[in-house]
Amino acid sequence: MTIVAAIPAYNEEVHIKALIKKTQSYVDEIIVVDDASSDATAYVAKTMGVRVITHAQNMGKAAALKTAFNEARKLNPSVLVTMYGNGWHNAEDIPALVHPILWDEADIVNGSHVSTISMASDAEERVVLMDPIGGDDDEPCERYDRYNGFRAYSSKTFDVFKFKELGDGIESEMLDEAIASGYRIKQVPINMNAPWNMDILSKYSIGVVVPAYNEEKLITDTVNSIPPYVKRIYIINDASTDNTAQVIESLDDPRIYLITHEVNKGVGAAIINGYKRALKENMDIVAVMAGDNQMNPDQLPKLLMPIIEGHADYTKGNRLLNAEFRGGMSGLRLFGNSMLTMITKIGSGYWHLMDPQNGYTAISKEALENIGLDEVYTYYGYCNHMLVRLNAFGFRTMDIPMPSRYGEEKSTINYGPYMIKVSLMLFRSFLWRLKMKYMILSFHPLVLFYIFAMIMLPVGVVFGLSIVGAKIAGMPVSHNYPLLDALILITGIQFLLFAMMFDMQESDKDMREGSRLSQQYYQDY
Repeated sequence: MTIVAAIPAYNEEVHIKALIKKTQSYVDEIIVVDDASSDATAYVAKTMGVRVITHAQNMGKAAALKTAFNEARKLNPSVLVTMYGNGWHNAEDIPALVHPILWDEADIVNGSHVSTISMASDAEERVVLMDPIGGDDDEPCERYDRYNGFRAYSSKTFDVFKFKELGDGIESEMLDEAIASGYRIKQVPINMNAPWNMDILSKYSIGVVVPAYNEEKLITDTVNSIPPYVKRIYIINDASTDNTAQVIESLDDPRIYLITHEVNKGVGAAIINGYKRALKENMDIVAVMAGDNQMNPDQLPKLLMPIIEGHADYTKGNRLLNAEFRGGMSGLRLFGNSMLTMITKIGSGYWHLMDPQNGYTAISKEALENIGLDEVYTYYGYCNHMLVRLNAFGFRTMDIPMPSRYGEEKSTINYGPYMIKVSLMLFRSFLWRLKMKYMILSFHPLVLFYIFAMIMLPVGVVFGLSIVGAKIAGMPVSHNYPLLDALILITGIQFLLFAMMFDMQESDKDMREGSRLSQQYYQDY
């Protein structure tokens, strides 16, 4: 008995990994039909080790299902299960769909939602509430949840379907064709697996800051993709030299608030000005989405919900956690990001965070009000500096794993000067954090450990080099000097390790709950 699951998917990078991971426990093979997604859906699915069929152009759900059935025939399964790639179907319901076919009680098993939920009103209107079994087990149901695509099909039914209907009507068409052909149909109850509760999101004042510099080609797509629960869109035109200003003025969205810089101030300054305007308009949460359309709006609830639920004050994307999430990131970019991750861990004190250069973020009103926006670095390293200030004032941060997304826009960062500038900024910020967090706002002896380490390690290195130089020059060197140098270096390293350990412990006191929940997100996504 072979069970195959078919998942037609279009731009479902947010949910596809978790869906595949859960589905693999209940089926023998998974077929993902990627209907020409513009995001990382196909890449993520391939790294999960499943069969991926990719359409060259978007052809719609009917064509995706037809492709899935044709591919399934090659595997000769006993049962084919179809389910949406958007996270609405719960893989734990697969056994309930499959068992009636395996026990020869039905040829097709239709899933019926036993209750409605508060999000996606158009889906609610399509759900027909009923006795999901329809009475006597020997009698077919007279009323079906006709538009729910979570079904199980016996292999003998495959040839009856014509796949002519467009849109969501394909599920109803397939049901009619099966009834007309005399196949036994059984309906079983399933639970709607709502990924996000949009009613909750709509109760909060959520703003999105969109920094834009020469984004005439992509700014329209970016703004049009921002979900309707977002109350305000703050676009900062950072002295663009192309037609970005004219394109923004042509956008017909009442949520837009335009801020224009007469001279280019940098992405950090653009975001800070957006934050300041959001505070004036009393936004509860403010997210950042760059104007180059590289930040998937479907990921936004993953950033917002931990703040709404009180588990974090600042959330940010993380593209480094899994190999499938790093697709499209160049080797140079990955190396530079990994180096900056380690430097930022030390500088900021957030030892659990990765991918500090990820600009897809969300922050609470309370954090914005208290980190000192006027002091934030305005060069590309603003995101690293934000983390330093958030830690110094005791705010909780959380990484949200998500795939990288690179399209037409190319990075203009010159990595050499960028790494040097940001590294120097982080060292200065690290010293400031030690002073502010462990001397002014509180006191902890780890400051002394860091100071002793920063004195002894350079002294040990210079002393060691002088000994080597003297040896090379043929000058006499006391036998005690190498031992003394080793003692200085070992002591300095010990001071550094103790300081880092205490720093981790102090940060963990504030971050324990956020880190635990972050790990849960890692497991789910």
